[in-house]
Order: sequence, then structure tokens, then C-alpha cells
Amino acid sequence: MKIIELISLKKQFGELVAVNNIDMSVEKGEIRGLIGPNGSGKTTLFNLVTGFIKPTEGKVFLEGQDISGFSTDLIAKKGLVRTFQHTVLFKEMTVLKNMLIASHLHTGMGLFEQFLQTPKNLGKEKEVEKRSLAKLEIVELAEKKDELAGALPHGSQKALGIAIALAAEPKLLLLDEPVAGMNPSETNKIMKSIKKLRKDGITILLVEHDMKAVMSTCDRITVMSFGEKIAEGKPEEISRNEDVIEAYLGKGLRV
Repeated sequence: MKIIELISLKKQFGELVAVNNIDMSVEKGEIRGLIGPNGSGKTTLFNLVTGFIKPTEGKVFLEGQDISGFSTDLIAKKGLVRTFQHTVLFKEMTVLKNMLIASHLHTGMGLFEQFLQTPKNLGKEKEVEKRSLAKLEIVELAEKKDELAGALPHGSQKALGIAIALAAEPKLLLLDEPVAGMNPSETNKIMKSIKKLRKDGITILLVEHDMKAVMSTCDRITVMSFGEKIAEGKPEEISRNEDVIEAYLGKGLRV
């Protein structure tokens, strides 16, 4: 079953065609990689899918519903959530507090309601904390819940960014370079967490330049170059595709 489908998607900025006639679909439960050189249109495609910019032509369907003209907030409420390459955190607050704030934003529980110590609100707060800790467990940060977010190493801050996105209870999670700048140990932890998300019923679409991580984790990979889709297939197919090797991966790569 297709969770998202892009049909003839195009985005033009003046004379520049950033995304040109892209057709792509992702199956529910899939981990899909989106790769390509810098400037190939990957970020623009993410922005189109999540409503940050509107397409010049074409459509985006989420579970069969046309969301092409929807706002970012409405798209998120429909279950499509993204992370960003640079994680934004409340660095002077604890890991858990960051999660609670994110959870309250998505549940609609305001600050005033949080401070009202009624039995009903206390019950809600305990449930929110329970869910937040479960999300932190997925990214292996539950034991660091009382540490300041700003004191975490780079890899853990990126992991917290993923956990914060999970607070929105996404059906489809778009990850923008989730392991950028990480050492191999941190990378392995994040990719392990991404595989856990699939088991929890979350579909993943990720942009990433770490080819080892992409090839070892993704079910299928879509490749872009100069705004166009040039290849799509299983990792072993992509690694042997001459167009991909020429455009992006380098002549020496064989997986």
C-alpha cells in the first residue's frame, strides 16, 4: 500500500528548475533512501512534500489524499513529519523537558493547562511523560533524560531531534541527513533506531550522504541529479547503476 505518492512533481524558481517531473511512491512500512549530489533537488523535494513550498506543477498524495496545497501544520497533523539537518533544541533544558514541550505542542495542551494541578491534568501529564520516555528509549536516550540538551554530544543531539519528531506520532517520517557529522558508533546507533521505527509502523524517507548507512538500511533508494530522478531500486541495483556511479557515487564504488 502506498503511503505517499508524487505525481509529475515540479518546482521552478524563475528560470531554475529545481525539481523536474518527479514520479515516486513509497510503500507503507518501507525505509526509502533519497540520494544525490548537492544541488540535485533533494531538499526542495522534501520542502514540497511537507508543504514548506508549493509545487509549480504536479501533486503529492498522502494515503490517497491530495495534500499539495496543505499547510505544514495540517500536513503534520495528517501524519507526515520531518526533521531538519540542523537540530533545534532548548539547550538549557533537560532532554525530557524538550520532549514534554514537543509533546504538548502536538497534543494541544497549553502552558496554562499544564500548570493547573487538577487530577485530570496531572493524569494527562503522566501519560505525556510516559510516551516521551518511550520515544527516548527508541533513540537510546532514556538514561540521559535529566541531562541538559546542550550538554549532549552531537550524535545524541541529533537523536533527540528524531525523538522530538516522534512526539508528533508520525505515520511517515522524513529524515534530513540523520547521521551527518557522526562517528561510526553514533551512526550505527541512529540507523538501529531507524530500523526500530519501522517495527513500530512508521514509514521512513531519508536523505543522507553516508552511503554505507544508506546501503545497509534502506529497502529501496531513489537517486536524483540536476532535479530529475535518474534511478530507483534496491541498494545492490543502485550500486551497480552506471548513471548513478557517474553522477554521484564515484567510479570506485561497488557494494
